[in-house]
Amino acid sequence: MDERASERLASLPPSAKLVYYVLDAEGRLDQTGLAAETRLSTRTVRFAVEKLSAAELVDEGFCPTDARRSVYETAPGPDSESDPDPTAAVRTAPVDD
Repeated sequence: MDERASERLASLPPSAKLVYYVLDAEGRLDQTGLAAETRLSTRTVRFAVEKLSAAELVDEGFCPTDARRSVYETAPGPDSESDPDPTAAVRTAPVDD
């Protein structure tokens, strides 16, 4: 994590920090996957992602396997030159119907 991310993360709530650290460690996840990994409710995950997006720490994209879902990943740092692969695998939690 770069210094810019650390500074922006400092003022955010603990749930947002947890979601950021999980995304940083695990890669791309959807909201359900984040809820499963963090053991937070989906509502809390949604709140955390909104805070992280407003702080420009998380990027939102479309899930390549389900266009109705969004996937999240940490925003690339200012020194990053790599372009994220939109077709990269996304871990999701199983959906109980």
